[in-house]
Amino acid sequence: MSERVVVTGMAGLCPLGMDWPTVKSGLQSLKSAIKVFDDWGKVKGLSTRLGAPVEGFSIPSNYPRKKIRSMGRVSLLAARATELAIENSGLTQDEISNPRTGLVYGSTYPSPAEMGQVASRLIGGSMEGLSGSEYLKTMSHTCVINLGQFFHILGRVIPVCSACTSGSQSIGVAYEAIKYGNQSVMLAGGADELHFAAAAVFNIMFATSTRNNEPTKTPRPFDINRDGLVVGEGASTLVLESLSHAKKRDANILGELIGFASCCDGEHVVSPSANGMKQVMSLALENAQISAGQVGYINAHATGTKAGDIAESLAMSACLGNQTPISSLKSYMGHTLGACGALEAWICLHCLNEGWLPPTINLDQIDPDCAPLNYLTKITEKQVDIIMSNNFAFGGINTSLMFKKF
Repeated sequence: MSERVVVTGMAGLCPLGMDWPTVKSGLQSLKSAIKVFDDWGKVKGLSTRLGAPVEGFSIPSNYPRKKIRSMGRVSLLAARATELAIENSGLTQDEISNPRTGLVYGSTYPSPAEMGQVASRLIGGSMEGLSGSEYLKTMSHTCVINLGQFFHILGRVIPVCSACTSGSQSIGVAYEAIKYGNQSVMLAGGADELHFAAAAVFNIMFATSTRNNEPTKTPRPFDINRDGLVVGEGASTLVLESLSHAKKRDANILGELIGFASCCDGEHVVSPSANGMKQVMSLALENAQISAGQVGYINAHATGTKAGDIAESLAMSACLGNQTPISSLKSYMGHTLGACGALEAWICLHCLNEGWLPPTINLDQIDPDCAPLNYLTKITEKQVDIIMSNNFAFGGINTSLMFKKF
């Protein structure tokens, strides 16, 4: 017998803001959070200078140094988002520090800034001045180990490092841990910090936008004049519980996670596959035990790259038809990498409960090579019961989450 899984707490820090009212205002005013980083121009070969930072972020003064000395910015973002999500859930510390409460968290990178400092010393042939805490900031699972000790987690702790699906896959793995009775409560999400190195990876593949003189006009998902993605940063955490556990403590239920799927293209390391994308959406519908016609909104991964947007649009058309409203939140705040799946889930759940759908900004002329879908270009007041949120990563890793209004 499987458990139903519900969301009882959530929070996010993103380029549009660090609380829901601020983020909502940004979305509804069609605000772009993309900025120009002039100092990136000093990096030879880097053609983009665009990024989306979480501006004004700082940690609370009561964070003990002993717990944060092993944290780079990515872990600090994750810790603050998780703290706010726990507060939102109403869970006590005793309920968090319980063997039935676990943690799944992901990021694309550890802290790039810290990696650079450690690497420069080692390349220089010296270990002088290197500390153990600096190494911990550069471990691939730095977020999850730091969150585990910061919140004194006693249940299962699972790291996810699957690039752009890190956040969504973390939520899915947490969902399965609860659904099949292995845990009662799970903290799940993803984070990444902004650094020119992240932009450089995509720049090498000619996948970054170079509209350096008009930052608010990019990225442009599905638009015929799109020229690539913009890298952002952020963190988001969801608190998932079994329905029985949530009811027992009379928790405020924010939504139900009714389905999850993950699959691999098995074709190419970086080229998007419409077949793989279609497969993961079909598997998510099957897992949720619903039909395509019951999906009221699709949050597209849609980063603003030429090949990615086309493949994804064709997959959505093949799996769900052409009538379901879709949009891309990356048009506002860029691609937040390991955070995007969790941030998009957080935003989608709010919109689900409030009865409105955000459009894609900068979508002025739909690329005729993209499927003829119901692309949202303005704020839409619409009550829907079920949303699908999709994310795709290098390596052909695909995820799809299905949320239902509770």
